Amino acid sequence: MRTDYKKLLKSKRYKVAVWGTGYIGLSTMVYFSKKKIKCVGYDIDKSKVQKINSGTLPLEDLKKWFGFDIKGLVKQNYLRATSNYKNLITDDFLVHFVAIPTEKNGRPYYKPLINVLENISKIKKNNKFPPVVIVESTLAPKVSDKKIIPFLKRKKLIIGKNILLSIAPRRDWFIEGGKNLENLDRVYGSTDNKSTKVTKDVLSIVCKKLHPASSYKVSEMVKSVENAYRHMDITLANQLSLAFPRDNIREVLKLVGTKWNVEAFHPGIGAGGYCIPLSSRYILSQVKNVKKLSLLRETIKTDDGMGKSIANSISNRGLKKIGVMGLSYKGNLKVSVLSKVIPLIESLKNKKLKVKLYDPYFTDKEIYDAAKVKTFKFPKDLKNFDCLIVSVDHKQFKIPKKKLEQYLKNCKLIIDHDGAWKKYKLKNYHLSGDNGWI
Repeated sequence: MRTDYKKLLKSKRYKVAVWGTGYIGLSTMVYFSKKKIKCVGYDIDKSKVQKINSGTLPLEDLKKWFGFDIKGLVKQNYLRATSNYKNLITDDFLVHFVAIPTEKNGRPYYKPLINVLENISKIKKNNKFPPVVIVESTLAPKVSDKKIIPFLKRKKLIIGKNILLSIAPRRDWFIEGGKNLENLDRVYGSTDNKSTKVTKDVLSIVCKKLHPASSYKVSEMVKSVENAYRHMDITLANQLSLAFPRDNIREVLKLVGTKWNVEAFHPGIGAGGYCIPLSSRYILSQVKNVKKLSLLRETIKTDDGMGKSIANSISNRGLKKIGVMGLSYKGNLKVSVLSKVIPLIESLKNKKLKVKLYDPYFTDKEIYDAAKVKTFKFPKDLKNFDCLIVSVDHKQFKIPKKKLEQYLKNCKLIIDHDGAWKKYKLKNYHLSGDNGWI
Protein backbone atom coordinates (compact mmCIF):
# COMPACT_ATOMS: atom_id res chain seq x y z
CA MET A 1 0.00 0.00 0.00
CA ARG A 2 1.38 3.40 -1.02
CA THR A 3 2.12 5.91 1.74
CA ASP A 4 0.32 9.22 1.20
CA TYR A 5 2.77 11.97 2.18
CA LYS A 6 0.07 14.59 1.81
CA LYS A 7 -1.97 12.95 4.58
CA LEU A 8 1.12 12.56 6.74
CA LEU A 9 1.91 16.26 6.46
CA LYS A 10 -1.66 17.30 7.11
CA SER A 11 -1.68 15.15 10.24
CA LYS A 12 0.65 17.82 11.70
CA ARG A 13 2.93 15.14 13.06
CA TYR A 14 5.37 15.73 10.21
CA LYS A 15 6.91 18.91 8.86
CA VAL A 16 8.52 20.54 5.84
CA ALA A 17 12.10 21.82 5.88
CA VAL A 18 13.10 24.63 3.54
CA TRP A 19 16.80 25.26 2.98
CA GLY A 20 17.24 28.94 2.12
CA THR A 21 14.77 31.76 2.86
CA GLY A 22 15.26 34.00 -0.16
CA TYR A 23 12.40 34.74 -2.55
CA ILE A 24 11.98 31.09 -3.55
CA GLY A 25 12.46 29.47 -0.16
CA LEU A 26 10.42 32.03 1.76
CA SER A 27 7.51 31.73 -0.65
CA THR A 28 7.64 27.92 -0.37
CA MET A 29 7.44 28.20 3.41
CA VAL A 30 4.61 30.71 3.36
CA TYR A 31 2.39 28.90 0.85
CA PHE A 32 2.75 25.50 2.51
CA SER A 33 2.17 26.95 5.97
CA LYS A 34 -0.90 28.71 4.59
CA LYS A 35 -2.23 25.22 3.84
CA LYS A 36 -1.75 24.33 7.53
CA ILE A 37 1.51 22.44 6.96
CA LYS A 38 4.23 23.05 9.54
CA CYS A 39 7.29 24.59 7.85
CA VAL A 40 10.71 25.48 9.18
CA GLY A 41 13.19 27.44 7.08
CA TYR A 42 16.96 27.44 7.46
CA ASP A 43 19.16 30.43 6.73
CA ILE A 44 22.66 31.48 7.78
CA ASP A 45 21.40 35.08 7.97
CA LYS A 46 20.26 35.37 11.59
CA SER A 47 18.51 38.69 10.97
CA LYS A 48 16.25 36.97 8.43
CA VAL A 49 15.52 34.21 10.91
CA GLN A 50 14.62 36.71 13.62
CA LYS A 51 12.27 38.63 11.33
CA ILE A 52 10.45 35.49 10.18
CA ASN A 53 10.01 34.29 13.76
CA SER A 54 8.59 37.69 14.74
CA GLY A 55 6.04 37.48 11.92
CA THR A 56 7.81 40.06 9.74
CA LEU A 57 8.75 39.44 6.13
CA PRO A 58 12.52 39.85 5.65
CA LEU A 59 11.72 40.70 2.03
CA GLU A 60 9.17 43.47 2.47
CA ASP A 61 8.35 43.72 -1.24
CA LEU A 62 6.75 40.26 -1.03
CA LYS A 63 3.95 41.51 1.21
CA LYS A 64 1.88 42.76 -1.72
CA TRP A 65 2.74 39.64 -3.76
CA PHE A 66 1.45 37.32 -1.02
CA GLY A 67 -1.59 39.43 -0.35
CA PHE A 68 -1.80 38.29 3.28
CA ASP A 69 0.06 38.71 6.59
CA ILE A 70 2.34 35.96 7.89
CA LYS A 71 1.97 36.88 11.58
CA GLY A 72 -0.97 34.54 12.03
CA LEU A 73 0.97 31.66 10.49
CA VAL A 74 3.85 32.26 12.91
CA LYS A 75 1.51 32.62 15.88
CA GLN A 76 -0.18 29.30 15.05
CA ASN A 77 3.26 27.64 14.80
CA TYR A 78 2.92 26.76 11.13
CA LEU A 79 5.83 28.99 10.10
CA ARG A 80 9.21 29.51 11.72
CA ALA A 81 12.91 29.70 10.88
CA THR A 82 16.25 28.64 12.33
CA SER A 83 19.97 29.14 11.74
CA ASN A 84 20.81 25.76 13.28
CA TYR A 85 20.67 23.08 10.60
CA LYS A 86 20.40 20.32 13.22
CA ASN A 87 16.83 21.45 13.88
CA LEU A 88 15.91 20.30 10.35
CA ILE A 89 17.40 16.80 10.29
CA THR A 90 15.12 15.06 12.76
CA ASP A 91 12.88 12.23 11.58
CA ASP A 92 9.69 14.35 11.74
CA PHE A 93 10.79 16.29 8.61
CA LEU A 94 9.31 14.40 5.67
CA VAL A 95 10.10 16.96 2.97
CA HIS A 96 13.24 18.99 2.28
CA PHE A 97 12.92 21.80 -0.25
CA VAL A 98 16.31 23.08 -1.42
CA ALA A 99 16.05 26.71 -2.48
CA ILE A 100 19.56 28.12 -2.24
CA PRO A 101 21.39 30.18 -4.93
CA THR A 102 23.36 28.17 -7.48
CA GLU A 103 25.39 31.04 -8.89
CA LYS A 104 28.31 33.19 -7.84
CA ASN A 105 29.65 36.19 -9.76
CA GLY A 106 27.41 35.38 -12.70
CA ARG A 107 28.57 31.77 -13.04
CA PRO A 108 27.11 28.41 -11.93
CA TYR A 109 28.27 27.61 -8.39
CA TYR A 110 27.21 24.55 -6.42
CA LYS A 111 29.17 24.55 -3.17
CA PRO A 112 26.16 25.79 -1.10
CA LEU A 113 24.02 23.07 -2.68
CA ILE A 114 26.49 20.39 -1.66
CA ASN A 115 26.68 21.88 1.84
CA VAL A 116 22.91 21.55 2.18
CA LEU A 117 23.00 17.95 0.93
CA GLU A 118 25.76 17.26 3.45
CA ASN A 119 23.44 18.40 6.22
CA ILE A 120 20.46 16.44 4.88
CA SER A 121 22.61 13.31 4.59
CA LYS A 122 22.94 13.26 8.38
CA ILE A 123 19.31 12.20 8.74
CA LYS A 124 18.87 8.67 10.06
CA LYS A 125 18.98 6.06 7.30
CA ASN A 126 16.24 3.84 8.75
CA ASN A 127 13.30 6.24 8.99
CA LYS A 128 9.87 4.65 8.59
CA PHE A 129 9.05 7.18 5.85
CA PRO A 130 12.09 8.16 3.74
CA PRO A 131 12.43 11.93 3.36
CA VAL A 132 12.00 13.45 -0.09
CA VAL A 133 14.45 16.10 -1.30
CA ILE A 134 12.88 18.49 -3.80
CA VAL A 135 15.42 20.78 -5.46
CA GLU A 136 13.83 24.11 -6.41
CA SER A 137 17.12 25.84 -7.22
CA THR A 138 18.00 26.27 -10.89
CA LEU A 139 20.43 23.62 -12.10
CA ALA A 140 22.54 23.33 -15.20
CA PRO A 141 21.89 20.24 -17.32
CA LYS A 142 23.58 17.08 -15.96
CA VAL A 143 24.27 18.54 -12.50
CA SER A 144 22.11 15.89 -10.84
CA ASP A 145 24.11 13.11 -12.49
CA LYS A 146 27.48 14.75 -11.93
CA LYS A 147 27.05 16.17 -8.43
CA ILE A 148 23.82 15.44 -6.55
CA ILE A 149 23.33 11.71 -7.12
CA PRO A 150 27.03 10.76 -6.74
CA PHE A 151 27.18 12.76 -3.51
CA LEU A 152 24.15 10.99 -2.04
CA LYS A 153 25.59 7.62 -3.00
CA ARG A 154 28.87 8.46 -1.27
CA LYS A 155 26.81 9.13 1.85
CA LYS A 156 25.33 5.62 1.62
CA LEU A 157 21.90 6.96 0.74
CA ILE A 158 19.93 4.71 -1.60
CA ILE A 159 17.69 6.85 -3.78
CA GLY A 160 14.19 5.40 -3.92
CA LYS A 161 14.69 3.51 -0.66
CA ASN A 162 15.99 5.59 2.27
CA ILE A 163 15.89 8.93 0.45
CA LEU A 164 13.72 10.23 -2.40
CA LEU A 165 14.79 12.86 -4.94
CA SER A 166 13.04 15.20 -7.37
CA ILE A 167 13.99 18.27 -9.39
CA ALA A 168 11.22 20.88 -9.52
CA PRO A 169 12.45 24.35 -10.64
CA ARG A 170 10.35 27.43 -9.94
CA ARG A 171 8.81 29.93 -12.37
CA ASP A 172 7.32 32.57 -10.08
CA TRP A 173 7.07 36.19 -11.17
CA PHE A 174 7.46 38.19 -7.98
CA ILE A 175 5.95 41.31 -9.53
CA GLU A 176 2.43 40.03 -10.13
CA GLY A 177 0.57 38.36 -7.27
CA GLY A 178 -1.27 35.92 -9.53
CA LYS A 179 1.96 34.43 -10.89
CA ASN A 180 2.83 32.39 -7.84
CA LEU A 181 3.41 28.93 -6.46
CA GLU A 182 -0.31 28.14 -6.39
CA ASN A 183 -1.32 29.20 -9.88
CA LEU A 184 1.65 28.77 -12.21
CA ASP A 185 2.35 25.53 -14.09
CA ARG A 186 4.89 23.48 -12.16
CA VAL A 187 7.23 20.95 -13.76
CA TYR A 188 8.84 18.20 -11.70
CA GLY A 189 10.87 15.11 -12.49
CA SER A 190 12.15 12.33 -10.28
CA THR A 191 14.71 9.56 -10.14
CA ASP A 192 12.24 6.71 -9.56
CA ASN A 193 8.51 5.91 -9.39
CA LYS A 194 8.28 6.25 -5.62
CA SER A 195 9.90 9.69 -5.67
CA THR A 196 7.53 10.73 -8.48
CA LYS A 197 4.41 9.71 -6.55
CA VAL A 198 5.56 11.27 -3.29
CA THR A 199 6.55 14.52 -4.99
CA LYS A 200 3.13 14.73 -6.61
CA ASP A 201 1.53 14.22 -3.17
CA VAL A 202 3.60 17.02 -1.68
CA LEU A 203 3.42 19.60 -4.48
CA SER A 204 -0.31 19.11 -5.00
CA ILE A 205 -0.92 20.52 -1.52
CA VAL A 206 -0.17 23.96 -2.96
CA CYS A 207 0.34 23.74 -6.74
CA LYS A 208 -2.78 23.55 -8.91
CA LYS A 209 -1.06 22.78 -12.24
CA LEU A 210 1.50 19.99 -12.12
CA HIS A 211 3.38 18.59 -15.12
CA PRO A 212 5.41 15.44 -14.42
CA ALA A 213 8.49 15.03 -16.61
CA SER A 214 9.57 11.57 -17.67
CA SER A 215 12.71 11.94 -15.53
CA TYR A 216 14.71 14.34 -13.38
CA LYS A 217 17.04 14.88 -16.36
CA VAL A 218 14.19 16.50 -18.28
CA SER A 219 12.88 18.72 -15.47
CA GLU A 220 16.45 19.75 -14.69
CA MET A 221 16.87 21.20 -18.20
CA VAL A 222 13.48 22.90 -18.46
CA LYS A 223 14.32 26.03 -16.45
CA SER A 224 17.58 26.78 -18.24
CA VAL A 225 16.19 26.09 -21.70
CA GLU A 226 13.02 28.15 -21.31
CA ASN A 227 15.02 31.12 -20.02
CA ALA A 228 17.67 30.70 -22.72
CA TYR A 229 14.86 31.16 -25.26
CA ARG A 230 13.91 34.42 -23.57
CA HIS A 231 17.55 35.47 -23.30
CA MET A 232 17.98 35.14 -27.07
CA ASP A 233 14.73 37.01 -27.77
CA ILE A 234 15.71 39.92 -25.52
CA THR A 235 19.16 40.03 -27.06
CA LEU A 236 17.73 40.05 -30.59
CA ALA A 237 15.70 43.11 -29.57
CA ASN A 238 18.94 44.80 -28.44
CA GLN A 239 20.80 43.80 -31.59
CA LEU A 240 18.02 45.24 -33.77
CA SER A 241 18.18 48.51 -31.84
CA LEU A 242 21.96 48.66 -32.23
CA ALA A 243 21.69 47.89 -35.95
CA PHE A 244 18.93 50.48 -36.57
CA PRO A 245 19.63 53.26 -34.02
CA ARG A 246 17.57 55.89 -35.89
CA ASP A 247 14.47 53.71 -36.12
CA ASN A 248 11.87 53.10 -33.43
CA ILE A 249 12.63 49.43 -32.85
CA ARG A 250 10.64 49.50 -29.62
CA GLU A 251 7.46 50.30 -31.57
CA VAL A 252 8.36 47.77 -34.27
CA LEU A 253 8.69 45.00 -31.67
CA LYS A 254 5.50 46.05 -29.91
CA LEU A 255 3.62 45.58 -33.16
CA VAL A 256 5.50 42.35 -33.91
CA GLY A 257 4.14 41.12 -30.59
CA THR A 258 0.57 41.44 -31.86
CA LYS A 259 1.12 38.31 -33.96
CA TRP A 260 -0.53 35.37 -32.23
CA ASN A 261 2.63 33.27 -31.89
CA VAL A 262 5.18 36.00 -31.07
CA GLU A 263 5.97 37.42 -27.64
CA ALA A 264 6.79 41.12 -27.45
CA PHE A 265 10.23 42.18 -26.15
CA HIS A 266 11.90 45.57 -26.09
CA PRO A 267 15.52 46.77 -26.23
CA GLY A 268 17.21 48.00 -23.09
CA ILE A 269 20.28 47.83 -20.89
CA GLY A 270 20.33 44.02 -20.91
CA ALA A 271 18.75 41.04 -19.18
CA GLY A 272 19.08 40.93 -15.39
CA GLY A 273 18.11 38.80 -12.42
CA TYR A 274 18.81 35.26 -11.28
CA CYS A 275 17.23 33.43 -14.20
CA ILE A 276 17.60 34.81 -17.71
CA PRO A 277 21.25 35.96 -17.89
CA LEU A 278 22.37 32.76 -16.18
CA SER A 279 20.32 30.39 -18.32
CA SER A 280 22.61 30.41 -21.34
CA ARG A 281 25.66 29.99 -19.12
CA TYR A 282 24.07 27.06 -17.29
CA ILE A 283 23.58 25.28 -20.59
CA LEU A 284 27.00 26.13 -22.02
CA SER A 285 28.69 25.01 -18.81
CA GLN A 286 27.74 21.40 -19.56
CA VAL A 287 28.45 21.32 -23.30
CA LYS A 288 31.80 19.98 -24.53
CA ASN A 289 31.63 21.61 -27.95
CA VAL A 290 30.20 25.09 -27.35
CA LYS A 291 30.48 25.88 -31.08
CA LYS A 292 27.30 23.86 -31.52
CA LEU A 293 25.49 26.49 -29.46
CA SER A 294 26.78 29.56 -31.24
CA LEU A 295 23.46 31.39 -30.77
CA LEU A 296 23.83 31.22 -27.00
CA ARG A 297 27.47 32.34 -27.14
CA GLU A 298 26.53 35.37 -29.24
CA THR A 299 23.58 36.07 -26.95
CA ILE A 300 25.89 36.32 -23.94
CA LYS A 301 28.40 38.42 -25.86
CA THR A 302 25.79 40.97 -26.96
CA ASP A 303 24.01 41.04 -23.62
CA ASP A 304 27.25 41.61 -21.72
CA GLY A 305 28.19 44.40 -24.14
CA MET A 306 25.04 46.52 -23.83
CA GLY A 307 26.41 48.58 -20.95
CA LYS A 308 29.49 49.49 -22.97
CA SER A 309 27.39 50.44 -26.02
CA ILE A 310 25.16 52.72 -23.93
CA ALA A 311 28.16 54.30 -22.18
CA ASN A 312 29.83 54.99 -25.55
CA SER A 313 26.66 56.66 -26.83
CA ILE A 314 26.31 58.88 -23.76
CA SER A 315 29.98 59.86 -23.83
CA ASN A 316 29.82 60.68 -27.56
CA ARG A 317 26.98 63.13 -26.84
CA GLY A 318 29.29 65.06 -24.52
CA LEU A 319 27.30 64.28 -21.37
CA LYS A 320 29.32 64.18 -18.16
CA LYS A 321 27.12 63.78 -15.08
CA ILE A 322 25.01 60.65 -15.03
CA GLY A 323 22.28 59.74 -12.57
CA VAL A 324 21.14 56.13 -12.56
CA MET A 325 17.78 55.33 -10.99
CA GLY A 326 17.39 51.73 -9.88
CA LEU A 327 19.82 49.06 -8.77
CA SER A 328 17.26 46.25 -8.79
CA TYR A 329 16.89 44.22 -11.95
CA LYS A 330 13.10 44.64 -11.81
CA GLY A 331 10.74 47.25 -10.40
CA ASN A 332 9.49 47.04 -6.81
CA LEU A 333 11.92 44.28 -5.86
CA LYS A 334 15.10 44.41 -3.81
CA VAL A 335 17.33 42.17 -5.91
CA SER A 336 20.70 43.43 -7.13
CA VAL A 337 22.13 40.03 -8.07
CA LEU A 338 23.18 40.08 -11.75
CA SER A 339 21.58 43.50 -12.25
CA LYS A 340 22.70 44.94 -15.60
CA VAL A 341 22.95 48.31 -13.89
CA ILE A 342 26.23 47.24 -12.28
CA PRO A 343 28.21 46.60 -15.50
CA LEU A 344 26.52 49.66 -17.05
CA ILE A 345 27.87 51.86 -14.24
CA GLU A 346 31.29 50.29 -14.63
CA SER A 347 31.26 51.13 -18.34
CA LEU A 348 30.17 54.71 -17.61
CA LYS A 349 33.00 55.11 -15.10
CA ASN A 350 35.48 53.71 -17.63
CA LYS A 351 34.49 56.63 -19.86
CA LYS A 352 35.50 59.00 -17.03
CA LEU A 353 31.89 60.02 -16.45
CA LYS A 354 30.64 61.02 -13.00
CA VAL A 355 27.97 58.56 -11.89
CA LYS A 356 25.63 58.37 -8.91
CA LEU A 357 22.90 55.85 -8.20
CA TYR A 358 19.57 56.00 -6.39
CA ASP A 359 17.36 53.11 -5.34
CA PRO A 360 14.83 53.46 -2.49
CA TYR A 361 15.10 49.76 -1.62
CA PHE A 362 18.83 49.91 -0.80
CA THR A 363 20.90 51.75 1.80
CA ASP A 364 23.82 53.97 0.81
CA LYS A 365 26.21 51.24 1.95
CA GLU A 366 24.40 48.52 0.00
CA ILE A 367 24.54 50.67 -3.12
CA TYR A 368 28.24 51.34 -2.73
CA ASP A 369 29.05 47.70 -1.98
CA ALA A 370 27.18 46.55 -5.09
CA ALA A 371 28.04 49.25 -7.64
CA LYS A 372 30.97 51.18 -6.11
CA VAL A 373 29.25 54.55 -6.50
CA LYS A 374 27.64 57.02 -4.14
CA THR A 375 23.92 57.61 -3.97
CA PHE A 376 21.90 60.80 -4.39
CA LYS A 377 18.68 62.28 -3.03
CA PHE A 378 15.51 61.91 -5.08
CA PRO A 379 14.08 64.07 -6.51
CA LYS A 380 16.01 67.20 -5.45
CA ASP A 381 19.42 66.02 -6.72
CA LEU A 382 18.11 65.32 -10.24
CA LYS A 383 19.05 68.92 -11.08
CA ASN A 384 22.73 67.93 -10.86
CA PHE A 385 22.65 65.56 -13.86
CA ASP A 386 22.76 66.16 -17.59
CA CYS A 387 21.79 62.52 -18.22
CA LEU A 388 19.41 60.19 -16.39
CA ILE A 389 19.03 56.44 -16.86
CA VAL A 390 15.83 55.09 -15.32
CA SER A 391 16.52 51.37 -15.25
CA VAL A 392 13.37 50.14 -13.47
CA ASP A 393 9.84 51.35 -12.75
CA HIS A 394 9.89 51.48 -8.95
CA LYS A 395 6.62 52.94 -7.65
CA GLN A 396 8.64 55.54 -5.68
CA PHE A 397 9.82 57.09 -8.99
CA LYS A 398 6.28 58.09 -9.99
CA ILE A 399 5.94 61.62 -8.66
CA PRO A 400 3.76 64.40 -10.18
CA LYS A 401 4.97 65.59 -13.58
CA LYS A 402 5.21 69.29 -12.62
CA LYS A 403 7.32 68.47 -9.59
CA LEU A 404 9.56 66.22 -11.67
CA GLU A 405 10.04 68.82 -14.41
CA GLN A 406 11.32 71.34 -11.86
CA TYR A 407 14.35 69.14 -11.27
CA LEU A 408 15.02 68.12 -14.89
CA LYS A 409 15.86 71.52 -16.39
CA ASN A 410 19.54 70.63 -16.81
CA CYS A 411 18.90 67.12 -18.13
CA LYS A 412 19.72 66.72 -21.84
CA LEU A 413 18.98 62.99 -22.10
CA ILE A 414 16.63 60.63 -20.24
CA ILE A 415 16.76 56.92 -21.05
CA ASP A 416 13.83 55.01 -19.54
CA HIS A 417 14.18 51.22 -19.68
CA ASP A 418 10.79 50.13 -18.29
CA GLY A 419 8.62 53.16 -19.07
CA ALA A 420 8.41 54.56 -15.52
CA TRP A 421 7.94 58.11 -16.89
CA LYS A 422 6.41 57.23 -20.26
CA LYS A 423 3.10 59.00 -19.63
CA TYR A 424 4.78 62.30 -18.68
CA LYS A 425 6.05 63.14 -22.21
CA LEU A 426 9.15 64.82 -20.84
CA LYS A 427 11.64 66.87 -22.84
CA ASN A 428 14.72 64.93 -24.06
CA TYR A 429 13.01 61.69 -23.07
CA HIS A 430 13.62 58.31 -24.73
CA LEU A 431 12.18 54.90 -24.10
CA SER A 432 14.96 52.38 -24.61
CA GLY A 433 14.70 51.15 -28.16
CA ASP A 434 12.98 54.19 -29.69
CA ASN A 435 14.62 56.26 -32.41
CA GLY A 436 17.76 57.99 -31.20
CA TRP A 437 17.96 56.47 -27.73
CA ILE A 438 21.45 55.16 -28.38
